[in-house]
Parts: sequence; C-alpha cells; structure tokens
Amino acid sequence: MAFNHLRPGQHDGLPRFSVTAVTHWVLVPPSSRPPAAVLEKLSAVRRRQDRLTHTEHVPARPGSHADWPSGIRAEVVEAAAGLGIARPWKHQARAMELALAGRSTVIATGTASGKSLGYLAPVLSTLLDGTEAPNGRGATALYLAPTKALAADQRRRATELAPPRVRAALHDGDTPVEEREWVRQYASYVLTNPDMLHRSVLPAHTRWSSFLKALRYVVVDECHTYRGVFGSHVAQVLRRLRRICARYGSEPVFLLASATAAEPGASASRLTGVPVTEVTEDASPRGELVFALWEPPLTDLVGEQGAPVRRTATAEAADLLTDLVAEGTRTVVFVRSRRGAEVVALQAQERLAEVDRRLAGRVAAYRGGYLAEERRSLERDLHSGRLLGVASTSALELGMDVSGLDAVLLAGYPGTRASLWQQAGRAGRAGQGALAVLIARDDPLDTYLVHHPEALFRRPVESTVLDPDNPHVLAPHLCAAAAELPLGPSDLELFGPSTEPLLHRLEQRGLLRRRAGGAWYWTRRERAADGVDIRGGGGTPVQIVEAATGRLLGTVDAAAAHTAVHSGAVHLHQGRSYLVRELDLEASVALVEEADPPYTTVARDTTSVSVLGTDTTVPWGEALLNYGSVEVVNQVVSFLRRRIATGEVLGETRLDLPPRTLRTRAVWWSVTEDQLDAAGVAPEELPGAAHAAEHASIGLLPLFATCDRWDIGGVSVPLHPDTGLPTVFVYDGHPGGAGFAEQGFRRARAWLTATREAIAACECERGCPSCIQSPKCGNGNDPLDKAAAVRLLDVLLAGAP
Repeated sequence: MAFNHLRPGQHDGLPRFSVTAVTHWVLVPPSSRPPAAVLEKLSAVRRRQDRLTHTEHVPARPGSHADWPSGIRAEVVEAAAGLGIARPWKHQARAMELALAGRSTVIATGTASGKSLGYLAPVLSTLLDGTEAPNGRGATALYLAPTKALAADQRRRATELAPPRVRAALHDGDTPVEEREWVRQYASYVLTNPDMLHRSVLPAHTRWSSFLKALRYVVVDECHTYRGVFGSHVAQVLRRLRRICARYGSEPVFLLASATAAEPGASASRLTGVPVTEVTEDASPRGELVFALWEPPLTDLVGEQGAPVRRTATAEAADLLTDLVAEGTRTVVFVRSRRGAEVVALQAQERLAEVDRRLAGRVAAYRGGYLAEERRSLERDLHSGRLLGVASTSALELGMDVSGLDAVLLAGYPGTRASLWQQAGRAGRAGQGALAVLIARDDPLDTYLVHHPEALFRRPVESTVLDPDNPHVLAPHLCAAAAELPLGPSDLELFGPSTEPLLHRLEQRGLLRRRAGGAWYWTRRERAADGVDIRGGGGTPVQIVEAATGRLLGTVDAAAAHTAVHSGAVHLHQGRSYLVRELDLEASVALVEEADPPYTTVARDTTSVSVLGTDTTVPWGEALLNYGSVEVVNQVVSFLRRRIATGEVLGETRLDLPPRTLRTRAVWWSVTEDQLDAAGVAPEELPGAAHAAEHASIGLLPLFATCDRWDIGGVSVPLHPDTGLPTVFVYDGHPGGAGFAEQGFRRARAWLTATREAIAACECERGCPSCIQSPKCGNGNDPLDKAAAVRLLDVLLAGAP
C-alpha cells in the first residue's frame, strides 16, 4: 500500500476539474474514469478540498490459478466453466482439497475472492454423489447465513453450479409453512440461519432425522459476524447441532467463510468447538482501490453547551451519493442506523429529482426491518443494476453478490477494521478499480481515525471476540439441549467446563431434573428454545403498525424499542416519515402515523452502576485499574429533536419509560485525591473531567476491541460508593458481558493513551461531539471539562505499568 498524507487543500498531482454543481456532472460510462479521478472531482465540487484528510492507494494485484481437485464432480466443473470460471484460484483449490479430505476449514480471504466457490464445489460434488443413493438423498448439507438476503443469494449460486437433482431450498422465516414440510423431506441442501436452526430444526429434530442422518457438511458463512453475545449464542447452537447429529450417527465437516480476520482458525474453532484449518493466502486478482478519509466541515451552528456543530456524516454522504449517481457511478452508502439509511436515500432522491426524476428513481434504501416482499424487490433491482445508488445498513456488508459497483461511501466508521475492509470491498467486485470514502461522524473515534490513518491502514484486523462459556448464554442452551435429548455425563465436555456447576444450579431452580442414571431432563411444558433470544434482543420484537390502517410496516428489537420507537420518535420507512403516537410495551406494538417533521429524534438515558465483584485489580501508581462484574440500571428519560440538515437541537421532551437492569462485565479505574491535586484538577472540575474522559474512552474502545460504540456504555462518578474514589466505568451492554470490557482492561494503556490524544488533538476550544460529547448522554453533555480531562488522563497514564 502507498501511504500518502494530505494537508487541507493539498492534492496529489491529479488533474483539476472546474465542476461546481450537480447539474454540471456528465453521465459517462463508469469504467471510463479511474477512481482517483472520481475522488479528485468529488473533492473539487463545492470547494470540498479541505475535507479530504488522507488518501490510501491499494495497488492492483494479479491472480494465481490452480487445477480442480480430483474429487470435484465434472458437472460442477462444467457449470463453473459456463460461468466463466475455467480454473479455481489457489486458495479455492486448497479449501476444496481440505473439505474433500474431511477436515473442517475456514477460508479467510478478502472480499470478492471467491470464498463461495471454495466451499460450494466440494459440498455440491458430495451432494451429487448422494443423489445416486436409492432415496436420492444419500448426502445432505446445511448452510447458515447471518441474514436472509445472503441465504437467498447463495441459493441462486448453488443452482447455477449444480443440476436440479441437487435440491437446494431456503428454510427461513419467509418460507411458507406448506413449503417447509417439502424442505424437511426432500431438500439435500438447506439454506437457513442460526435463528431457524435454534428455534425450528433442533427442537423438532425427530422430524428432520433423515436429513440430519445424512448430514455431511455444515457451511457457516460470514463467520466473523458471530461475535460478542450473538456469537456466543451461535457457538452453543452449533454444539447442540453436533450433539443431535451424533445421535443420528453423523459427524459433519464444518466449512466456514470469513472476511480477513486475525487468527481465523482459532476463532472458528471457538465458534464450532472442533479443530479448524485456516486458508488465508488470497490468490484472487484485485483491481486498484483508492481509499479516502473525509471529514465534514464545522458549521456556523452551535449545539449543546455552545459546542461547535460539524456537518453530519449522513448529510455529507447524501451529497456525495447525489454527485456520484449523477455521474453514473454505481454506489453503495453504508450508514450506521436504519434511520440514517432512509435519510441518506431520501435526501439524494430529492436532490436528484431537481436534475432528472429518472435518476431519483434509481436510488433506494436497504435495511433490516422491511417486509419480505420489499426486501426481495430491492435485491432484484440491485442484481439487475436498475438501482444506481443504495443507502444501506450493514445488511449489504455481507457476501451478497452485488457486482459492478464503482464506489462505496461509509457514513461513519463501522466499528471494526474487519467491517471497514468488508464494506470497502463491495466495490470493484468485477475486478475494476474502485473508490472507497470513509466519512467521519462527529464522534471521538471517527475524528481520531481520519487524522491517524495508520490506525486503519497499518494495523491488522481484529480477532473475533466471543465467549461460549458465558453463563448467561450457556444456561438457557443447556435447557434447550435437555429438552431436545436428556443431558448426560458424556455431554459435559461438549458444552465446556462451566457446564456441570450450571446444571446443578438449573436443577436447584427447578428447570432441570436429574433422574436415575445421571441424566438431566427439561421439566417444563413450554418449549425451552423459546426462552433463548440468540440475537440478544431481550424479548419479543416490537411491531411497527400504521395506526390509521393497521398495516404492519416492520419490526424493531425489543432492546432497541425504548430508544427507537418511544412516543414522539420519528420513524422512517421507504422514504416516508412517521411519528410514533404510542409505544405499548405490554403488547409489543408501536402505533405510528405518517408525518413530515423537519427533524429527527435522539433518545437520552441515565445510568447508574454498582460493583458486584472484582476479578482483577492492577495498580497504576496510586490509581487502580479493575475488571469484574457490575449491575447497571438504565432508563430512557427524554429525547432531543434535531434539525435534519444541520443536526441543530430544536428541543427536548421528557419520557416516562420503565428502568431496565443489566448484570454484565466492566473495566473501571479510580484515582486518589493526591493524584487530582498533582493533576491540578480542582473539586469543581472533577465531575466534568471524569465525564469527558468517560465519553471519549467509550468512543475509542472500538479501536481496541471488536465492538461498536453502541455495544458498550459507561458511567463516571466523582465519589463512587463502592470504591470510595473518583471512578470511571466502561461496561459491556449485554447480559453476562461480551468480552469488550475485558479487551479494554487488557489493552488499557494503549486505549486510554489514544483517548487522551483524541481529546487533546481536537480543534474545538471547550469540547464537542468530535472529542468529549456523546450522542446518547442522558445529562445533556453537562458537565464536561475538556482541559481537565486531559490533565486527569495524564496523571492516570503516568502510573501505567
């Protein structure tokens, strides 16, 4: 990679363009303009040169072929040739050989490197062998995807590579009930998701017995997405699957596909519970990638506590999407939230309509929560190329084949370097050059990254963090497993070292009963699997219903309902705005009515933390760094109305929602009175200093742990009752913890040093959203003291070992 720092207003010798408005862009074939020239033109329009902080050039790379392994069926080879694939890449061939040899394998190579063919060729070849059995189903395979869209896309690929006698079928929440029986009885390649495996297949394993008896392969696609609590749940679902398969005499080989990740073999082994061989050398060709870092400008507006307001990443992304679509450049914008995706698409449509209504009709939003028919229609338009511009959540980050994209815009850092490269890799999938632009949000981490490009381009991608032994995860899966088949002593090793003590606790609670012979049985009438929400949503999804018509618009996770669909919230759906009239938590329904407010809404909450137990304490001079268990009480108390175009705060409205309690894991640090005196932090400055340090450290933790800012929370207290000292907590936002706070504890010196640098380097005077203000602060970002926070962190870091 070439490394090129740009100062504001500086360029890298590319030709200048005098274009100054959307109407001056000329519709040209996308392939006629190299990505560097597209970036130069984007930065020249509307005097945007000073927004470009860095440009990274990733050079093109040639590919390296290999011969087809001997075990791949001729039908598959011929079908691949018909798709233009004469020979596989070397990494594909290596994965095929391992799979045919019966070795569980993870392919961890770059986006568009052909991972699908690496596992599909051996799987389909084995299934073709199975069609020669008397029942036509002598071998079966199971495919698991984190999203329905990806499973549907993979079914299409499978049908392209195998003749119809390999019966590939979808089994997900959109599959009609009448089709599910056919899938159980006749399909040899079932494509589903971990949720359906958990809720539908495993509890009804006797009805799936013929399929499970012949199960040869389990494909786990995009396995890097199974991290944190969700990943821990999926790990236990896979252990339950292995247990049921053993009951029917099968031992399937696991084939996993992952974006580039650190230690993919070890991560895949943690996920599946079996040894996994990794294939990581990417032999596929790659076109040139130009990767730009982009910081929106400060505006003349002021926000909370008089802080300067930077132009929002979504507004900036909508402008850039408009210009790229007007140029004829096929573009995807990745936005952090469902609402943000809708806003970007809507703003681009409105601006393009002023130029050409036909262009406005070629831009859409794509996100979770849509109804099945809406998703399918959008996916068809993506595949056909009818859509030129799409604003999407991470739903399109995964391996759904959207070929021919020229540019990717990232409206905010996606939380991990693995996701960053996965999203950027969605462009250039046909081998052509591509442009990727990371647009910084008004957030400490984003601000840090666009001014420290080495943190993105000179560090390896993260390991996948998950903890299958988390008792909050393992306990309900032991109940589900006991309901499927009584648990015996032979199962203890399968589920891990925490299993036996947990079984005794579940027995004491009356959930399991131990009978003669030492087996544990499920005691309740209700289905045990129904008590496990593997997505960590924490309850029944809330249905969003149009009050006037009763029409179901979509759903939102129960855990997100308090912040996303509280009374008065603005909800966006397919370009239309709705106001939430009422949130009925008992009925899990949010009633909405169509409206057109000139603002968006942001929920605010308050949080308190108590220490339940300290696992580890490390002295930092006089200060103490701790890791352990805490109880967090959180309550959404109000929401802000922000002007759509500028982010300006228009007002705040109180809410009356019940508090929620969370037992989780946290890292926390405390300082002494002597240290505060040495740092020159006066008693009246302490609350603002600690609060500012807490906000910034939450913002920077995703750089050191595989998490997102919204996966974690924090509290700062000038005098905490459990420590007796000024204390700052950062905790995992999931029951039992997700491993994020533990990563912060282990890498505390680097994490808190980056936090200090991010605060000190920000160009604002007293603090702003780019350094110490938080978008979810329940105290209105008051008090905050930027200068005192730097002094506080200095004295803390001075004692770091």
